[in-house]
Amino acid sequence: MQGRNVAYFHNEEIGKFYYYKDHPMKPKRMAMTHSLIESFDIYRKLDVYRSRKADKQELLRFHHPEYINYLENYVCKDVLTSHGFAYTNDMMLKSEEERKFLINSNKLKSQFSMNETGDCPGFAGLYEFCQLSCGGSIDASQLLLRGDAGIAVNWGGGLHHAKKCEASGFCYTNDIVLAILEMLKYYPRVLYLDVDVHHGDGVEEAFYLTDRVMTVSFHQYGDDFFPGTGSIDSVGEGKGKYYSVNVPLKVGIDDDTYQELFKTVMDEVMAKFMPSAVILQLGGDSIAYDVLGRLNLSIKGHGECVKKMMTYGVPLMLLGGGGYTVHNVARLWAYETGLAVGEELDGYIPKTDRFYDAYQPDSKLHFT
Repeated sequence: MQGRNVAYFHNEEIGKFYYYKDHPMKPKRMAMTHSLIESFDIYRKLDVYRSRKADKQELLRFHHPEYINYLENYVCKDVLTSHGFAYTNDMMLKSEEERKFLINSNKLKSQFSMNETGDCPGFAGLYEFCQLSCGGSIDASQLLLRGDAGIAVNWGGGLHHAKKCEASGFCYTNDIVLAILEMLKYYPRVLYLDVDVHHGDGVEEAFYLTDRVMTVSFHQYGDDFFPGTGSIDSVGEGKGKYYSVNVPLKVGIDDDTYQELFKTVMDEVMAKFMPSAVILQLGGDSIAYDVLGRLNLSIKGHGECVKKMMTYGVPLMLLGGGGYTVHNVARLWAYETGLAVGEELDGYIPKTDRFYDAYQPDSKLHFT
């Protein structure tokens, strides 16, 4: 698959956001990934684009106006209030309508599944974080549509749990759904493939009733593992019946077993559905030693999913997602960026890398 232009979307600001101290989601992993891509000289083979902020109208193509309005205007004000800060003049509420809205904020937090110390807290810059994640994925889809790239990469995307008007599983806006909707303007069929340790419930739910999008999810399942959906008999409804494919997995699955299953399923899916494009969510929580996941894949084993999907020769988008042992997530996504340009990275992490100390005491790219 060498010779296909590979577009890479990144914005240095996305790695600076901070949920809260003990929250497992660390946006810093995007900065670490980008640093490894630079350190291994992979960026020289990429068409590099700066992720832009999606505008409000783009977010409203999927999300409910009241929900987006809440994220845009009130979350950070709630954060400031909860920490006892007074508003400065430019932070002051501008209208009686806004004042009433803020008074009602606790009700809205519950309605939109937001909370300050749980899975989906409000934090400074949250709306901008959502805009950058979605802007990168929307623009990646447009590049693929125009034929300006054969593969497009946005590690800041892949936030697959977000619902139309609800935050869920560390996700607030669903960049994947927005990217698929962009593709459906021109493509008759789009395949969404998810290898995150958690079921891709937000994307499946969005397209559960259509035959133009097939969703395929390989995920850990059982023992009340989040989000609790994705059973093998969840197959879609109406026109979308049999266009949702779920592969629930037990803990501890290794590279060989996973790949035997993955390649068998995907050969059938590609032959029967014949998608115009593929969006591949590459959550890094399905590799070994993740803080939350309990699968047993190596970096190379996870990367086999990328290799396999590249063989079909259709426009391909690679997105991030979960992954909570951040130094391993950065290793993984740097390796998979290399695969996209035809290189298999190995060996030691260069000492010049900005985050070199984070990979100690074993500075190899691939962990044992």
